[in-house]
Amino acid sequence: MTSPRDELRREAAHALGGPWPEGPELNAEVTERIDRGDHRAEKVRYQVEPGEWVSAWVLIPTVPAAGESENGLPAIAVWHQHNDEYHLGKSESAGFSGDPSHHTGPLLVSHGYVVICPDALGFEERRHQSLDGPDYERHSFMKHLVRGRCLAWKNILDCRRAVDYLSGLPDVDEHRIGCYGHSLGSTFAWLVGPWDQRLKCIVGNCCMPSMNAVEGAAINHSFSNYITGLKTLGDLPGYIGLIAPRRLHLNFGAFDPLNPIEYVERELPLIAEAYKKAGAEEAFSRHIDRDAGHELSESMKTRMLEVFRETL
Repeated sequence: MTSPRDELRREAAHALGGPWPEGPELNAEVTERIDRGDHRAEKVRYQVEPGEWVSAWVLIPTVPAAGESENGLPAIAVWHQHNDEYHLGKSESAGFSGDPSHHTGPLLVSHGYVVICPDALGFEERRHQSLDGPDYERHSFMKHLVRGRCLAWKNILDCRRAVDYLSGLPDVDEHRIGCYGHSLGSTFAWLVGPWDQRLKCIVGNCCMPSMNAVEGAAINHSFSNYITGLKTLGDLPGYIGLIAPRRLHLNFGAFDPLNPIEYVERELPLIAEAYKKAGAEEAFSRHIDRDAGHELSESMKTRMLEVFRETL
């Protein structure tokens, strides 16, 4: 007999537009190497779908790391934010440009993790040659919609291909991989979480726009947040609960206008209940910074590092 959880998973995959196809060969190549002292940065290019390529920065520690084992180092995929800055993507997460508070890749590599920072569709090297950022994002959403899929489906596919690359690196222990994202990157983290068992630890920062919140507070979010029939799946708490029993941590700012705290505080216990039903109550944690907005505050950063250290 199919369990309610298995049925929810089946319905969620159908709502997204799944199943996902087996990817083509990555045919990856390193196009640039930079020595940055405690780590080297490799710019890589790999294939996510036939004829479609993604650029990413991969940061690899060059000094002895406490977390290294005979199987290699733990690794983290970092999904970048949106912030209407389509010219930025992997380069901000990898610490080459943008807001220094979101140079998360160099921070994590300094703690002994191999890090991959890919471009999301529509950002940096994946922008369209003629459509501007918002128009290309809308165009991409509609392109997948008429094919019976969500843009979220495509983003999940791309995230899984990044994990394919990361898990195949000789420096990486494939059994110790996690992911992190802020804002849109947080969306990517919980989007891919249920569908890639290789991710042992998922950390999201400042993004859980449930449809209850979107409707109740009249908020427009980026197209990646919209899943067909999401409210019939238990809204975001129902979907995110499918990550259980693997480790999940979510950070929020009490003054984040994109994630009204009154909705967040009502919905976090629903995720906790899903983890409890999965027999993994201790695997879900959350932190609300009462002085923060839509940002990666010091307390959020501390919790992120603690969770990765404890899990990976």
